[in-house]
Amino acid sequence: MKTLAAALTLAATVVSAAAPALAQSAGQIARVRGGAACAGCNLFQGDFSGLEARGINLAGARLRQADISLSVLSNARLSNTDMRDIEAYGAVLTGASLSGADLTNASLVGAYLNGANLAGARLSGANLSGAQLGSARGLTQGQLSQACGDEATVLPRGMRIPAC
Repeated sequence: MKTLAAALTLAATVVSAAAPALAQSAGQIARVRGGAACAGCNLFQGDFSGLEARGINLAGARLRQADISLSVLSNARLSNTDMRDIEAYGAVLTGASLSGADLTNASLVGAYLNGANLAGARLSGANLSGAQLGSARGLTQGQLSQACGDEATVLPRGMRIPAC
């Protein structure tokens, strides 16, 4: 019985110690909502919808499951950012650096990505329906083949995207 109690106590300690590393940081989210740079910050599930923060530096940040719908983040530094499962409906990301960003399963429906650098970005399962990518930089057919879009998706000349 003592062994079981000790094991349960140890398990609870390990779980509670790991939780802060995975949880969002309310203070960091508030700073970004105010327009402050926050490279490497934990912004997990943060609501940034409608945010206007041109040129903001969020490189290396954890934005997984965050909402940046209708935000204006043109020329933002988002390289190597964890943006898995992000909601980015109508987001303005023109000229943004998304190199090395993980956009797996991201919803970029109607997003503006002209001039954005997508070199090395992971787009597996990303929905690019209606997105504007006509002048995106660093975008490859291999990336697009892992994403999906529709007839309204604007792509660089000669590129194709599977239908969603």
